[in-house]
Amino acid sequence: MAKNNNKAKLRLIPLGGLGEVGKNMFVIEYGDDMIVIDAGLMFPEDEMLGIDLVLPDFTYLKKNRNKLRAVVLTHGHEDHVGALPYLLKEIDTKVYGTRLTLGLVKVRLEEYHLLGSTKLIEIHPNNPVNIGCFRLEFFRTSHSIPDGIGIAIHTPIGLVLHSGDFKLDQTPIDGNTIEFDKLSSFREKGILALLSDSTNAESEGFTPSERVVGDGLRRIFDKAKGRIIVASFASHIHRIQQVIDTAHKYGRKIVITGRSMVNNVEIAEQLGYLKVPKKIVIHPAEMKRHSPKQICVLSTGSQGEPLSALARMANHEHKWVEIEDGDTVIISASAVPGNEKSIFQTIDRLFKCGADVYYGSISGVHVSGHGAQEELKLLINLAKPKYFVPIHGEYRHLKHHAALALELGIPRDHIFIASNGDVIEFDGNGSAKMKERVTAGVILVDGLGVGDIGDVVLRDRQQLASDGILIVVVTVDKQTGTIVGSPDLVTRGFVYVKESGELLDEARDRVVATLERTAADAITDWAVLKADVRRALSSYIYDKIKRRPMIMPIIVEV
Repeated sequence: MAKNNNKAKLRLIPLGGLGEVGKNMFVIEYGDDMIVIDAGLMFPEDEMLGIDLVLPDFTYLKKNRNKLRAVVLTHGHEDHVGALPYLLKEIDTKVYGTRLTLGLVKVRLEEYHLLGSTKLIEIHPNNPVNIGCFRLEFFRTSHSIPDGIGIAIHTPIGLVLHSGDFKLDQTPIDGNTIEFDKLSSFREKGILALLSDSTNAESEGFTPSERVVGDGLRRIFDKAKGRIIVASFASHIHRIQQVIDTAHKYGRKIVITGRSMVNNVEIAEQLGYLKVPKKIVIHPAEMKRHSPKQICVLSTGSQGEPLSALARMANHEHKWVEIEDGDTVIISASAVPGNEKSIFQTIDRLFKCGADVYYGSISGVHVSGHGAQEELKLLINLAKPKYFVPIHGEYRHLKHHAALALELGIPRDHIFIASNGDVIEFDGNGSAKMKERVTAGVILVDGLGVGDIGDVVLRDRQQLASDGILIVVVTVDKQTGTIVGSPDLVTRGFVYVKESGELLDEARDRVVATLERTAADAITDWAVLKADVRRALSSYIYDKIKRRPMIMPIIVEV
């Protein structure tokens, strides 16, 4: 590790994941060396019409690509690895991750034709690595996916501890509890700053163990008379293992549907993270050979995604499975913020199809993978950091987490509630202060377009969705500038023409009057004419019906 030259500063820079749940990306920078912890994505909010994915803005990384030594991944969830292909298209750098994390990443990189050109380096929690001036040690954590890690980053100024996503599960499915002994050893060395997961900072007490879900599944399997369909995150390998174990216990065959579910089960089984009894998995076409009480379907769609396997089942559009009376559906996941409406719409359709539906923590079919208040307190007490930075959560989560740290004796001026783009800078003596901001925001993915959709386009889409569009086509004599015939009005999503003849007739008259006035003033600039038409119509329509459609004047010369 490079020595502290007493001039360079240690800079901690969140580019995503603060003030939101998703698109996690955190920069650790010292001198000419920089590493990035995670590169995640976020799913669009309702008002982001037509947007498929939301990525962190990594302009700062592109500007400093000569400093970037590696991306280090804490675990394989999409909100931590999903933006990686988009980043690697722009910047060539090494990627570090545990075995399962890299296994899941490889599939995504292969889709983007990046696998052969990316150097992937496997992390083992017992083996530290040196990256630039940093020395990284790792410790296992309990989360809702195997092979999750926290990271101790030894810098020339001090030790920075990144918790990763965690809870203190004392009876985890894979037997890997959080490594308290390593945390204690880090504390003995002195921890300059703790960056800690804030997702459940509002929740009192402790988060229940993942094994609780197994008990809930067995209760439902015990009384189900027909098929059982279980929807879960495809990356929740522990949950999938419990579903497989429960199905095996009750003599049910497993049918797997949904591309990501099929891929992740295959990868996890190949790498030894998932134990699947022989001959328990059958092809969907084989379901007809078995009675309904012998079938368990493992599906994607726990977030109500419109094209997911579960949504297609509920809409009678799935190739193999159609929900019917006697089916039992288990949605074994919590709602990602913003997905609540689509999830409950799917649940309503499932009920209408005649299924019994179990969902939410009250049904015992889901527990969080993030620690609640007592677990967050325990980590702070174990680490005893000099400075504390809550990460991974919406602003209220960060505030609640900061309040816990204050309660545990960390001085208020040693707690930084940062926003994406803020720079927390440490000098050679380990003193910290908030510095200038760097570029941070979002990159929107729409189809094959990455970053070509901005605020203006989104506002246009929102206006079109809210008030529709009115197109005004005016034919003008090229020689004289006079109007030829009557203007044509075309509407979509604004008013129904047959029922709004009087409104449109008056609108047409306003257009004619506006153009006659501009002609009298000898105005021939088409841009000015269009602006006058747009202004006149907008004012008239709002006065009449209080709507603001998008107005597009088109002038045709003949």
